[in-house]
Amino acid sequence: MTDYDGSDGETMTIIGTRTASNAAELLTKRHLGDASNVVLRHSAAEIEAIESDAAFSPLSCRIHQMFPSLSAREVSRMRPFGTETRWKAGEMLFSMGFPSPGLIVILAGLVRVSRRDAIGKVHRVVEQHAGHFLGEIAQLYGHPALGDGLAVEDTEGIVISSANLRNLLVTEAELGEKIMRSLILRRVGLIENGSGPVLVGDTTDARMVSLQGLLQRNAYPHTVIDARNDPETVELLERISASKADFPIVICLDGTILRSPDENLVAAHLGWLPEFDPSHTYDVAIVGAGPAGLASAVYAASEGLAVVIFDSRGPGGQASASARIENYLGFPTGISGQALTGRAFVQAQKFGVDLCIPTQIKALRCDRTPIEVQLADGKTVSAHTVVIASGAAYRKPEIEGLERYIGRGVFFGTSPVEAKLCKGLEVVIVGGGNSAGQGVVYLASHANHVHLLVRARGLESTMSRYLIDRIARLPNVTLHTSTEITSLDGDDGGLSKVNCKAPNGSFSFDIRHLFLFTGAVPNTEWLKGCNVTTDEKGFVLTGSRAHQRQDEGDKTLETSVPGVFAIGDVRSGSTKRVAAAVGEGAAVVGQIHEVLLERQQLTLDKQSAELQTIG
Repeated sequence: MTDYDGSDGETMTIIGTRTASNAAELLTKRHLGDASNVVLRHSAAEIEAIESDAAFSPLSCRIHQMFPSLSAREVSRMRPFGTETRWKAGEMLFSMGFPSPGLIVILAGLVRVSRRDAIGKVHRVVEQHAGHFLGEIAQLYGHPALGDGLAVEDTEGIVISSANLRNLLVTEAELGEKIMRSLILRRVGLIENGSGPVLVGDTTDARMVSLQGLLQRNAYPHTVIDARNDPETVELLERISASKADFPIVICLDGTILRSPDENLVAAHLGWLPEFDPSHTYDVAIVGAGPAGLASAVYAASEGLAVVIFDSRGPGGQASASARIENYLGFPTGISGQALTGRAFVQAQKFGVDLCIPTQIKALRCDRTPIEVQLADGKTVSAHTVVIASGAAYRKPEIEGLERYIGRGVFFGTSPVEAKLCKGLEVVIVGGGNSAGQGVVYLASHANHVHLLVRARGLESTMSRYLIDRIARLPNVTLHTSTEITSLDGDDGGLSKVNCKAPNGSFSFDIRHLFLFTGAVPNTEWLKGCNVTTDEKGFVLTGSRAHQRQDEGDKTLETSVPGVFAIGDVRSGSTKRVAAAVGEGAAVVGQIHEVLLERQQLTLDKQSAELQTIG
């Protein structure tokens, strides 16, 4: 998410590794190089010198925002939120891989922040003195520190815990904006520098693409090494593992080497997944972190409700695959789906939403009070209300050979990961909606030529006019109407041929990348154990349609199960637009309050009746 403007965004992480095998050190040294140690100071002269010497980057002009100075008044406003602490020279304020105490405001002394890359080389990130703060957005939840903080001299500071930091960001709006912007820019800088875990393997392998997608969707810095085109790398990798089945390999922050891990294992090892208190009951549990789910999480948490949100992949849903949304209100130059939903994700963190990503939901037990959300790992989370915002997936068309090449040349949606694979090549896109149109515009700037296939006679009835006009002006895009794919062929490398039929006869494309934007299938399989009513296509019914009555008092977003709501693309009859999903996410919060108040009143009435009986 490097296109953030710094007003919102993702977390800063200062990361590296403590140890690694000799092979891993040699491998990463060759690819990552030996970057010089640079100490960033904060005087006007030093900032000017850094900016004038740096290669052009949006960040090169924003060092003062990345590492801002706090005024005496701002430090005074932060004091009530923390506890004063002292460290001796040589003592660690925080250490990589261990829980961080929170945000630290330096009152006196000098602290050196450093990160270690995958070969164990230490890089000094910054030296902070009185009037500066240390921290990252991960500290909003007490996650392990992703860098080392060393007291260069005797140091005094204010330690602000995770809970108090969230409170500070909300109650001190102006100061909170300054802190948040700083944390965002630090994260962007680390993403641009390729910090973080190292992924090694065949970049066209489905498992490798999956892991890259995981880290990218969650705006986590990482480095990718393609072992295919580097015999020397392959030779070095054989010292780590002799089995091809072990790839891709992930060299983690603490030096651990994960062999062919799945997304959940990587997420767990990076400390993303929270621990649940089995005795705690949330006010609302949200399943799905797309625009609708994130909107409901932000609004509910900002109004004081205890919120938890789950998603099996990452924040953003299908919207995160949109290269540029140009008709979303308030963004005249457009905004990528990943940037838009990434900002919402940070807002959710700011307001204290518990984030469980990636986490697979196994079932919803609606026959219990409170409602139980059963996770795939066997854990159970309780909530008074549940919001179904699990969205929809692109439909898998009935094409011979399709399953064989999913992830091996066939993709649903586009992202920078897939775009890199298409550099200078010919690709095929299938679909006539706005998502397909945005995919065409995006890939046209990477691929040599883009073929857009639609079964209809044109795009006018399914795609926005501005996208149709833009596609028509792209010289490397060909529209094939009344065309459909009949079968796919491939080789050991994956997809190699797309066979089609059209009114004029059959033809083929010798291509290795096919992108499908074909219809929508609701993500509702996990609801089978609950009595939530769906329509004939599996989308969730709400309001009067769910209750089969026309009462004006019906909660329009409530399902057939009291206290369970549905919003966004998963809801039957919803408008499949990002703005509409966000609107439903905001609207459902009011209906959640109604349910919570009704249940609170029932409890009070019951208690009153019991007291009268005793009396």
